[in-house]
Amino acid sequence: MDDTPYRPISCDFHDLLEAAATRRSVVTLEVRDAADAIERVQARIGDIVTRPDGEYVLLDSGRPVRLDRIVSIDGARLADYPD
Repeated sequence: MDDTPYRPISCDFHDLLEAAATRRSVVTLEVRDAADAIERVQARIGDIVTRPDGEYVLLDSGRPVRLDRIVSIDGARLADYPD
Protein backbone atom coordinates (compact mmCIF):
# COMPACT_ATOMS: atom_id res chain seq x y z
CA MET A 1 0.00 0.00 0.00
CA ASP A 2 1.27 3.46 -0.91
CA ASP A 3 0.86 6.07 1.85
CA THR A 4 1.62 9.08 -0.38
CA PRO A 5 -1.39 11.05 -1.64
CA TYR A 6 -2.48 10.11 -5.16
CA ARG A 7 -1.54 12.62 -7.83
CA PRO A 8 -3.76 12.46 -10.96
CA ILE A 9 -1.86 11.84 -14.18
CA SER A 10 -2.13 13.52 -17.58
CA CYS A 11 -5.22 12.57 -19.59
CA ASP A 12 -3.00 11.89 -22.62
CA PHE A 13 -0.82 9.45 -20.64
CA HIS A 14 -3.98 7.84 -19.24
CA ASP A 15 -5.13 7.35 -22.84
CA LEU A 16 -1.90 5.42 -23.59
CA LEU A 17 -2.63 3.08 -20.69
CA GLU A 18 -6.24 2.60 -21.81
CA ALA A 19 -5.12 1.84 -25.38
CA ALA A 20 -2.68 -0.77 -24.08
CA ALA A 21 -5.46 -2.36 -21.99
CA THR A 22 -7.73 -2.46 -25.05
CA ARG A 23 -5.04 -4.02 -27.28
CA ARG A 24 -4.15 -6.61 -24.62
CA SER A 25 -0.58 -6.56 -25.89
CA VAL A 26 2.45 -7.04 -23.66
CA VAL A 27 3.89 -3.68 -22.62
CA THR A 28 6.99 -2.64 -20.71
CA LEU A 29 6.24 -0.50 -17.70
CA GLU A 30 8.77 1.29 -15.55
CA VAL A 31 7.30 1.62 -12.08
CA ARG A 32 8.60 3.57 -9.09
CA ASP A 33 8.28 1.59 -5.86
CA ALA A 34 7.78 2.95 -2.32
CA ALA A 35 11.57 3.27 -1.90
CA ASP A 36 11.75 5.29 -5.17
CA ALA A 37 13.57 2.51 -7.00
CA ILE A 38 12.57 1.90 -10.61
CA GLU A 39 11.34 -1.57 -11.51
CA ARG A 40 10.85 -2.71 -15.11
CA VAL A 41 7.79 -4.93 -15.61
CA GLN A 42 6.60 -6.67 -18.77
CA ALA A 43 2.91 -7.54 -18.63
CA ARG A 44 -0.51 -7.08 -20.15
CA ILE A 45 -2.78 -4.43 -18.66
CA GLY A 46 -6.05 -6.14 -17.86
CA ASP A 47 -8.03 -3.17 -16.59
CA ILE A 48 -7.88 0.32 -15.13
CA VAL A 49 -9.80 0.78 -11.88
CA THR A 50 -10.52 3.55 -9.42
CA ARG A 51 -10.10 2.88 -5.71
CA PRO A 52 -10.47 5.22 -2.75
CA ASP A 53 -6.70 5.89 -2.73
CA GLY A 54 -6.27 6.44 -6.50
CA GLU A 55 -6.41 4.90 -9.96
CA TYR A 56 -4.66 1.62 -10.75
CA VAL A 57 -3.82 -0.59 -13.70
CA LEU A 58 -4.40 -4.26 -12.98
CA LEU A 59 -1.74 -6.37 -14.64
CA ASP A 60 -2.49 -9.82 -16.02
CA SER A 61 -0.64 -11.25 -13.01
CA GLY A 62 -3.26 -9.63 -10.76
CA ARG A 63 -0.80 -7.05 -9.50
CA PRO A 64 -2.23 -3.54 -9.08
CA VAL A 65 0.01 -0.58 -9.99
CA ARG A 66 -1.05 2.93 -9.01
CA LEU A 67 -1.02 5.17 -12.08
CA ASP A 68 1.07 7.93 -10.51
CA ARG A 69 3.80 5.36 -9.76
CA ILE A 70 4.22 4.54 -13.47
CA VAL A 71 7.29 6.25 -14.92
CA SER A 72 6.84 5.03 -18.50
CA ILE A 73 5.00 2.67 -20.79
CA ASP A 74 6.88 1.30 -23.81
CA GLY A 75 9.33 4.20 -23.59
CA ALA A 76 6.68 6.95 -23.37
CA ARG A 77 7.52 8.80 -20.15
CA LEU A 78 4.83 10.28 -17.90
CA ALA A 79 7.09 13.31 -17.34
CA ASP A 80 6.76 14.17 -21.05
CA TYR A 81 2.97 14.53 -20.74
CA PRO A 82 1.95 17.79 -19.03
CA ASP A 83 -0.97 17.71 -16.60
